[in-house]
Amino acid sequence: MARRKLVAGNWKMHGMLADLGEIEAIAAAAARHGDVDVALCLPATLIAPAVARAGVLPIGGQDCHEKDKGAHTGCLSAAMLREAGASLTIVGHSERRADQHETSQDAWAKAAVARRAGLKVILCCGETEAERDAGRAERVVQAQIEKSVPEDATGDWFTLAYEPRWAIGTGRTPTLEEIAAIHAIARAKMRQLVGDAADGIRILYGGSVTGANAGDILATEDVDGALVGGASLTAEKFVPIIEAAAGR
Repeated sequence: MARRKLVAGNWKMHGMLADLGEIEAIAAAAARHGDVDVALCLPATLIAPAVARAGVLPIGGQDCHEKDKGAHTGCLSAAMLREAGASLTIVGHSERRADQHETSQDAWAKAAVARRAGLKVILCCGETEAERDAGRAERVVQAQIEKSVPEDATGDWFTLAYEPRWAIGTGRTPTLEEIAAIHAIARAKMRQLVGDAADGIRILYGGSVTGANAGDILATEDVDGALVGGASLTAEKFVPIIEAAAGR
């Protein structure tokens, strides 16, 4: 099944109002490449002003709480993100799994509540360096998918992202063969969970994606796009990745 490429940027804890010009430039580039889906997941403080400046470029959050409302100081519900103008959110990112000790069950709950609020979801999975060195990368990814992916996942609202934790922000990337192997395993696991719907679900690669390596990564079997961190902060670095996706 042919799946449109998706290039999603994750600004993490970066970005101020002074950076809205970068969002406008990225939106303009995305409009020139209508055969590629592009999105930016921003700090919550930037969602509303970015939506006002980004045209049709989808703007998302980077996380949401698993409850609709309640006594959860400092947290944001999926409905709040939606009201601010977000159309998608990331859940289960490796940095939240590591720093906030979130589990795959937490990611599952967040994906479900985001779906109910009308948000699309990018759900992340991936192994640590120690897990890879121990030969456990495949089992770790399979287990995370099994515990994180909602049973009603379909390609119209759900995207999976494979991000080897040891590659994020380090400049290191797995070999193309290693990326292809994990993506194939992820696709097979998705088929076990949701059947034929898995063929319509995009699987992104995330982990030190740049304009220099994007072309080769995006040409790899079962890689349907990229979840991009640092290189998504400026149009200068992000647009070449969009262009690489357009060439695939």
